[in-house]
Amino acid sequence: MELLRIATAGSVDDGKSTLIGRLLFDSKAIQDDVLSAAESASRRQSNEYLNLALLTDGLRAEREQGITIDVAYRYFSTSLRKFILADTPGHVQYTRNMVTGASTADVALVIIDARNGVVEQSRRHAVIATLLGIKHVVVCVNKMDLVEYDESVFTSIRKELDQFFERLNVECAHYVPMSALHGDNVVESSAKMPWYTEGPLLKHLEELEITGTPIDDSFRLPVQYVIRPLTEEHHDYRGYAGSIRSGTVEVGQQVGILPAGKTTSVTAIETPDGEVDRAEWPDAVTIRIEDDIDISRGDLICAADGVPRVTQEFIATVCWMSESKELRPGTMLRIKHTTRSARAMVTELRSRVDVGTLSVDPNCQSLALNEIGRISLKTSAPIVYDDYSVNRVTGSFILMDEATNETVAAGMIGKPGFGDFEGDE
Repeated sequence: MELLRIATAGSVDDGKSTLIGRLLFDSKAIQDDVLSAAESASRRQSNEYLNLALLTDGLRAEREQGITIDVAYRYFSTSLRKFILADTPGHVQYTRNMVTGASTADVALVIIDARNGVVEQSRRHAVIATLLGIKHVVVCVNKMDLVEYDESVFTSIRKELDQFFERLNVECAHYVPMSALHGDNVVESSAKMPWYTEGPLLKHLEELEITGTPIDDSFRLPVQYVIRPLTEEHHDYRGYAGSIRSGTVEVGQQVGILPAGKTTSVTAIETPDGEVDRAEWPDAVTIRIEDDIDISRGDLICAADGVPRVTQEFIATVCWMSESKELRPGTMLRIKHTTRSARAMVTELRSRVDVGTLSVDPNCQSLALNEIGRISLKTSAPIVYDDYSVNRVTGSFILMDEATNETVAAGMIGKPGFGDFEGDE
């Protein structure tokens, strides 16, 4: 069955964990021991009902505080599709964890508290989801029971977000009014909202058309490890191991080696199950080539007729994640891009995006926690990349503090699909 990866988004207390718990509970995807533990925890909290959020909030601090801190992954399936759910934090302090959970998602569930409407964190998560290349957005207007299932409340939120999504160039937005607590329009349609006739959330997720791989179909294999047994039996063996990040490769195919700029042909493709004539995304393989070329970890094997770009200077969009320091021009960091690691210097802070209005400030002096901006980077080693809009793997990177190894930013190479970035090529 087809697999759909889903990430939640939205502000704290909008009901993300409760919604995921309701999906799991009503679709009979909860194991008995997990359900029993959640029921016991609910009784200790003096709840009169099963606290569905406890089905995903596994950390003790999460249960005590009633907020999600880390990303919780849950798996379930129906007769039509398999699902991986990433329950991501809504609290502004843990926005970086939301970036992690959403980075591989096909669909973003933006949860809105019907009482509060669209708030800044809702917009921030929507912007991040768009930057991360998520094509499908489902807006869950939750807690409709607390506004008497009023259609006008739902319509007002939908109208506001339609205007915001238009500026984000979001083409596939779907809206569902619901009450996750009571199960209205989550797995089953609600009789309490007869004015909504587009079906419950689960039905939409089952029928949603996705493209399988979220990336371009040109062959890309970042080299993770060079295998040289150095034994008498295999004295001339040299293989290049890694996971195919997009496309396909076949024995006899011409491939490019970057950043060396060499071309050769594939002589063998090895997998854990033995040699094969052809492999594709996302297979883990070891590739052997015809020519003796200097290849090491961090290099890229790619289709010879569709090579990416090689550079040591580029422009990117970053979400700054450090609480202890701000990003300023001249900052020295370490970049992790596919399997390559190198030093990187921020040569210019080009602009900052206001997540509320999507306006661009070209005169900003720094980026603080959770702010999004455009920067110029210069690296100590060549980076082999595609634009993020073309390939979500070779177009993304993280930045780390050299002293602490803390991840301080997530970055996307290339121009975003929104905002006024004229002259930013």
